[in-house]
Amino acid sequence: MNSLFPDLFDEGKTPEAPAAAQPTPEYDLTDLFERLSHSPFRSRFRLKPADIAYIREKGMDTIRQHAADFVRKRLAPAVIPNDGKQTPMRGHPVFIAQHATGCCCRGCFAKWHHIPAGRPLTPEEQRYAVSVLMKWIEQFT
Repeated sequence: MNSLFPDLFDEGKTPEAPAAAQPTPEYDLTDLFERLSHSPFRSRFRLKPADIAYIREKGMDTIRQHAADFVRKRLAPAVIPNDGKQTPMRGHPVFIAQHATGCCCRGCFAKWHHIPAGRPLTPEEQRYAVSVLMKWIEQFT
């Protein structure tokens, strides 16, 4: 079956990008999270009890791997066919974090993180996005 979003969680798959292969680096995200807190749209996102249970069941290392896979496949490409609509509003804790942090599409990523659209994200930019997502998830679990 040919799907727009192939199965990200097949057993035995290895990540193709260094975003998941390395521990999440530390970035000073204080200013970013302060700005996000003033956005009525971004600040309304919270994890539901089912999301928190999923995180606890899978563990943060697995959630980090999922975040890296989503960033690599849905945010990092230079051209995303359905940019602005590719991130669901529910279904995985990382999706919620993407909307809460402006990592949901390249337009929002450019606005909130000042990383321009129209070119692939570098491995370092992918690691940064994963770091942002994981920091938000850690704050709300």
